[in-house]
Amino acid sequence: MKNFACNAVRFAFFAALICLPFAAWAQTPAAAQATLTKQERADAVKYLADTRKKFLASIKGLSEAQWKYKAAPDRWSVAEVAEHIALSEDLIFGLISKQIMSAPAAPEKKESVKGKDALIRNNITNRNTKAQAPEQLKPVNKWATQAELVKAFNASRANTTTYVKTTQDDLRSHFAPHPVFKDLDGYQWILLLAGHSERHTLQVLEVKADPNFPKK
Repeated sequence: MKNFACNAVRFAFFAALICLPFAAWAQTPAAAQATLTKQERADAVKYLADTRKKFLASIKGLSEAQWKYKAAPDRWSVAEVAEHIALSEDLIFGLISKQIMSAPAAPEKKESVKGKDALIRNNITNRNTKAQAPEQLKPVNKWATQAELVKAFNASRANTTTYVKTTQDDLRSHFAPHPVFKDLDGYQWILLLAGHSERHTLQVLEVKADPNFPKK
């Protein structure tokens, strides 16, 4: 399987262009009787919480030297990986809430995405294949300090979590294509958002494992 998370983020960027016609389509009212099950909500909320915890633990207590250390000029620092994660949170959630859920429901596609919840979670952390992030998600030092970045990430993740806990949107009936997974429903895109941060948390750990990573 290829670089699922980064492909997902790349698709999210291009979807901003490809999916513009969604806004012109007839809006489909959310079906309150056809929403997520209690178990689906619980599973997604836990995944969002667990991946949030792993990311924050990976960057906790780093000195300025550790935060900005680069193993090579063309490699990202912890600060840059963290910024990529934070930037991606809002972009992917915006794709889900503003574009996928604005597209007409297509319940006939449900059968084709069965089993992809587990497929996403089991494969998204595979970092054997690397890919370049789109320009819009490359770090540009948007947040001056680690604390500011963490605050922004936490706000975005809290917003996504609240949405999953409370939405009556029929996430299972709205779809968007992924370049590797093909069709994914809205719920599966939520799982992809959470998994994306876990994938890049592993990248943070790779930076920290570099032999020349500052001791303090």
